[in-house]
Amino acid sequence: MVAAECIGFGAMAISLALVVLLGGCTLGPGADQGASSPTSLTEAAEPAQAGASTGTAATTEAVDAAAEPSGEANGAAAAATPSAAPSGETSATETAATADHAAGERSGERRTLVVASYGSLPISEDVMESFETASGTDVQLLDLGPASEGLTEIPQTLNEPQADVLYGVDLTHLARILDADLLEPYESPLLESVPDDLELDPDHKLLPVTVGYVDINADREWFAREGVAFPQSLEDLTKPEYKGLLVVENPATSSLGLSFLLATVSAYGEEEYLDYWSALRDNDVLIADDWDSAYTEHFTVGSGGSGDRPLIVGWTTGPVAELVGARDSRTDPLSVNISPPGETFRQVTFVGLLKDAPETDLAREFIDFVLDETFQNDIPLRMFVYPVNQNAVLPELFLDFAHVPEDPVQLSPDDIEDHRDGWIEAWSETVLQ
Repeated sequence: MVAAECIGFGAMAISLALVVLLGGCTLGPGADQGASSPTSLTEAAEPAQAGASTGTAATTEAVDAAAEPSGEANGAAAAATPSAAPSGETSATETAATADHAAGERSGERRTLVVASYGSLPISEDVMESFETASGTDVQLLDLGPASEGLTEIPQTLNEPQADVLYGVDLTHLARILDADLLEPYESPLLESVPDDLELDPDHKLLPVTVGYVDINADREWFAREGVAFPQSLEDLTKPEYKGLLVVENPATSSLGLSFLLATVSAYGEEEYLDYWSALRDNDVLIADDWDSAYTEHFTVGSGGSGDRPLIVGWTTGPVAELVGARDSRTDPLSVNISPPGETFRQVTFVGLLKDAPETDLAREFIDFVLDETFQNDIPLRMFVYPVNQNAVLPELFLDFAHVPEDPVQLSPDDIEDHRDGWIEAWSETVLQ
């Protein structure tokens, strides 16, 4: 239901802008349409992976294979038991919601909760319905459009209608949202199950929901066929043997591309990151507007071989998304992860309670719900990012083919906010002109 170029995988799963801003995408993976009136989330609960089909060996619910997750990990989560997420169980928040709203249900009264999001919210329909049923609520989605464009319009957009919850803000815009003074603090009791290092807002106005890692995805068969070794570092991508092989998303229009830019700033420093990008430009790097076009038009795997780029900036969960969206019965993904230690960006997405929310108590219940296990267990194969709740259970596909990198890049939200626009402007002058 929510995908943001996130992320969350634009075509793979959450273009988290919301994802992602929002992972995906992506304040995680990011949508292309503008803000719209609310729609029912259960009606909007559709697979978020472009080109995916149903009935695959990996899952009966195919997800579009190109969303920037948000989008959607941590060491504790990665070590979770390799069994499928439990179904049919009642979580603590569902039980509490059922008790709180029993009287309202008996009287036939239902309330409406409006969730503002950058893009869609790709959660399973039955998961969302479990909250709606337990709380006697109709949840509606207010699509704010692309995170990179919608941020400047948040105060105006959220007034008509007034939303209750903001979902899908990602790390690259966290400080900007907090500075806009749109949110009320809420320290959910479910934060006890979330690692402290993911709680980046000490005032608890934005609470972590998903975490993903931006790295390089490589076409395994192309490299085997051509007899070329995989690159092992960012520096390798500037070498002659990788000339014309890499496609990167534009950081000015894609949260995934912005995450990769921030990884290079961290790796090379403000004094040298532009020299690195000059070297990439000289090595014929291709810049795409977003994850969807990069993956489906240029990446050899996502384009079905019509593209000419066997390297793409993607997510460490990209190989899982490929298998889920596969139209054949293969059991191994076509791409592999290249995640150099200290050069892979950690992207976190958040949820928050909006000021003057018409349904404040219900909004708090919803935030508890997205942090509880029922929602968190559904994240991996719907958003292709990791859940933040350490009690969530990862599916076997994540344990077999996803990857939590060593020493991921973790820039502070304030540092990103202070320099993001300048870094992007300097990048544009260096790479695009």
